[in-house]
Amino acid sequence: IEELRRLAVSGTKLICINNPNNPSGALMDRGMLEEIVKIARDADAYVLCDEVYRHLAQEDEWSESIADLYEKGISVGSMSKVFSLAGLRLGWIACRDREFIRSCLSHRDYNLISCGLFDEALSAVALENKDMVLSRSRSIVRGNLAILDAWVSNEPKAHYVRPQAGTTALVYYRAAASAKKGEGMGSYEFCRRLYEETGAFVTPGACFDLEGCFRIGYACKPEILQAGLAAVSEFLNRLS
Repeated sequence: IEELRRLAVSGTKLICINNPNNPSGALMDRGMLEEIVKIARDADAYVLCDEVYRHLAQEDEWSESIADLYEKGISVGSMSKVFSLAGLRLGWIACRDREFIRSCLSHRDYNLISCGLFDEALSAVALENKDMVLSRSRSIVRGNLAILDAWVSNEPKAHYVRPQAGTTALVYYRAAASAKKGEGMGSYEFCRRLYEETGAFVTPGACFDLEGCFRIGYACKPEILQAGLAAVSEFLNRLS
């Protein structure tokens, strides 16, 4: 918050946040969001919040939307993540600023005109049955996070901060030094070799300006997750 307060000087137009967070799985509570709103209001800035994982939490708790907390809060959502309907390629923007919404509609008319009516009809069915869809999604991520959590606890060469929401986690690894650099193996090299030598695929932390870690998605079938984690352990043991 203090870093954001230093950055959001007068004239700042937009503050972008991601809640729940990808890749870490962190979840900002109402108190923290209200602090961000205060900073934005002082700078007369919009707050754009990517909320595609909203309500996909490990605990049964209400997740606040930035559009409910701030008159210039812009909430972006999608059918792709929580509702498991990525093939429909549909989402939404919510904001209480009518001028902003009018601007969005103008751009939509210019570059899109219309989404597929069949896609919209399927999305409507999913939203009408959101409690059932959310229950299924939460069951998957909560069961699979238990698998990931147990693996991290029993893998001495890995550690992480347990995600609170979403489908991804940042896992930090301890690997042998790179022969070229004489330092800890970079995440690109780690992930490339992991894939080439075991077939397990994760995202390098360097994609998020972080090193010594990788992002893992845990919303797959449990047996796939377990096989992938076993491959990571095998690779870590091979490096040492």
